[in-house]
Order: sequence, then C-alpha cells, then structure tokens
Amino acid sequence: MTGLYAHLSASDLEQLQRDADSSLLHYGTSFHPDIITRAHGNSIFTSSGHTMLDWTSGQMSTLISHGNPEIRHAVPAGDQPGEEANLGKKLTGLLPEGLDKALFLSTGGESNEYAIRLAKLYTGKHEIVGLSSSWHGITSGANGAHYHSRNAGYGPTMPGNLMISSPNAYRSIFRHADGSHDWQTELDYGFSLVDQQSSGSLAAILVEPILSSGGMHPLPPGYLRALKQHCEKRDMLLIVDEAQTSIGRAGDLFAFTHDGDGVVPEILTLSKTLGNGPPLTRFLFYTTHVNDPIPAAVGEKVLDIVVRDNLVEHARSLGLKLQAGLRRLQSRYGCIGDVRGRGLMAGVEIVAGPTSKTPAPEVGARVAGRMYELGLWAQLATMASFGGVFRIAPPLTTTEEELERGLAIMEEALRVSEGTLPLYLDDGIVESTAVRPESGR
Repeated sequence: MTGLYAHLSASDLEQLQRDADSSLLHYGTSFHPDIITRAHGNSIFTSSGHTMLDWTSGQMSTLISHGNPEIRHAVPAGDQPGEEANLGKKLTGLLPEGLDKALFLSTGGESNEYAIRLAKLYTGKHEIVGLSSSWHGITSGANGAHYHSRNAGYGPTMPGNLMISSPNAYRSIFRHADGSHDWQTELDYGFSLVDQQSSGSLAAILVEPILSSGGMHPLPPGYLRALKQHCEKRDMLLIVDEAQTSIGRAGDLFAFTHDGDGVVPEILTLSKTLGNGPPLTRFLFYTTHVNDPIPAAVGEKVLDIVVRDNLVEHARSLGLKLQAGLRRLQSRYGCIGDVRGRGLMAGVEIVAGPTSKTPAPEVGARVAGRMYELGLWAQLATMASFGGVFRIAPPLTTTEEELERGLAIMEEALRVSEGTLPLYLDDGIVESTAVRPESGR
C-alpha cells in the first residue's frame, strides 16, 4: 500500500476508524469502514488494497483526474501577485458579455451566500425564490434558498424565502394530454403562487442547470428562457448556481448556455470544478481570503487544460455513450425507473417496478455494495428525499475503456443483486411483458 496511510498497520487503521467514529462529526451516516488512502488518475485506493474507478469525481470536485501533475506544478511556492487577475481575465473571457467581473473565495455555499447578498444590495429587495429540490449550501442565506434537505430542527430560515416546484420529468403531476411533462404550466403556476406570497420585494431566483442533489434532473429545454422572462416581468435577478455543472462537466463549458438561446444570468456562481478539488469560487463581496493567488493559479491551469485538451467535447461525446449504456441497462432491469442527465452527469433512479415508480433505496444500496466490491465507486443518494438515485459523475479525463469497464461492473452488480427485476432470461429472451414508461411520461 502507498499513500497517506501507507505507514500504518492494520491495527493502526482500525484504531484510526474508531477515533474517527468517536471524535468527528459526520452528516448523519456512519463513516465508510474502508479508508481511502490515495487517489490517482481516475481511480481511488483503500486501506484494504481495494481499487475502484471513481464515478463521483471526489464529490464532483475532481474535474481532470486525481493527482494531475500539471495541477500540482501549478501551485506556487508562495504568493504570486497577479494570479487572481490572470484567472479573472481568462474566466470572464470565456463567459458571455454581461458576466464581466469575477471574485474568488472558498466554497459553493459561500458563493451562493454572497450572490444572494449582492442581489439584495443591487435590487434593494429581499425575497429569494428557490426550487423545491435544490441544494445551494449550508450557510444561512444559501441554506434558506434551497429545499432538498428541508429545515426540520433548525428553526426559522432567513425571511423572504419562497419556493416553486422543481421540474421533474419523471414524477411531475403537470402533464400534457399525451402524458409528457408540461413544465411551462408548472413554472407559470409556481410563479402565480410566488406572487400571492410575495410582499412585493422579489430580488432574485437561484437555480441549478442540473439539479444534482435533487436527483440529477436537467432543466427542460427552454426553461431558463421562460424563467428569465418571469424575472424580467418582476424586476428580479436570475442567479445560476454552477458549482457542479461548469467547466465542461455537463458537456458545455457552462451549462446555462446549453439551449443556445442567449440567456445570460445576472450572477453566475462556480465552485468545485474550477479548482479541481481546492476551494475556488466566483462571486462578489468580502471575506478574509478573497482573491487568494494560490488557488487562483490552480483555477487558471484547470481552464487551460480543459480548453487545450478539448475536454468539453470529450465530456459531451462520452456522455452520450454513458447515457446509451445506462439506458441499455434500464431496458434489462426493471428496477431502473429513469435515466437522466447530460454530459458526464447522470442520474439513475432505482424503483420497485417499472410502472409503480415507488422508490426502492434498499435495492439501490445492495447494487451500490456490489459495485463497490467489483471496483466501481458511484454515489447512491441514500437520504429519503433522494428516493435512491445514483449520482454518476466521472472525471472529464475518463477514457472510453474506463467508461465501458464501469458500465460492465454496474451490469454485473445489477445481475447478482436481489430485487433488480431482470427483464431477460440467460438466453436473452425477454421475460417480462411489463411496459416501461418512457422517461418523462
């Protein structure tokens, strides 16, 4: 074993696990029993000697592989004046007109916190609208503007927070006569409720182009344009949170440009992907570590590599193969209710049956365990509000061979796990006559 804990014996590692359990706070679930000792390329390695393809990109952070030597060499030995200006110029040069100023701080949550503050300061108003399955961070303003994790037990949120339903093509009750998702009516109805609740002080709406924590739901084509029109009608700002979708992850350099209709938000927030792991975001306000030149140098190198190596196009084309592979698995296993996403961001929703749509997180947990054993690390969202959705996001540097290997592991895990509802026999003959609803029906 090599890496951070290579010098520790098996008993030392067991003690380390006990110390972590006894002394460290966690997010409501126990720490994983296998300690990750190092990460390299597109794989992660554990204290037991286990190797896995990383289909989480280190919680969506590691855009261009773990331990990338160019990133390591980009970190200056000391402060290098001008790095933040170089990154600001390079970043704004890649963005549409109107997004012309940048400031670099620590996390996506901070980014959204001060984007909200900026919107309030600029408009002189205080009401912030969010989507019902959104996630924007745990600081007070950002937390108040998202609804996925709910707020039970924490007391009141910031005043002036309002909510509309998230577009969910798989589960929404808003339907056209043919059964397809009627997101326009859903959005219009949501804003009619906002107008009824508002005190007349609507400052901004904060949205993700793909609702990641909410289950990897892309906004429908045309949604941002319609959202912008609602904002303009009410003199409120559009804030787009691209903490996870930006810098090529979703198949476009910036996911809000995907529809190609020229919609530009008033404020854009970035985070994880720009720093390839180290904290680095974009917005405007004050903090102690504002415009730190060291992570700015890293961000500049990330942008250089993504553009130089054509990784946006790679993510787009590989994402099509990922979606095709996941949909093939959906055709073979009745527990896969929906496959969605864009680029190298995918969601696989696990259900009790192809027509019931009843969440089956226990089946997902069994499949996730098998995938782990077979050498694939993919995040199963286990919170009840997730309903059992695999959030898949390989690094942009993933090869086609690695993608195929990961899909093969996922299929084997589905084959040997209980409750996955195979729709075939060993000779390939279809076993089930159940009609699978189309995605969004």
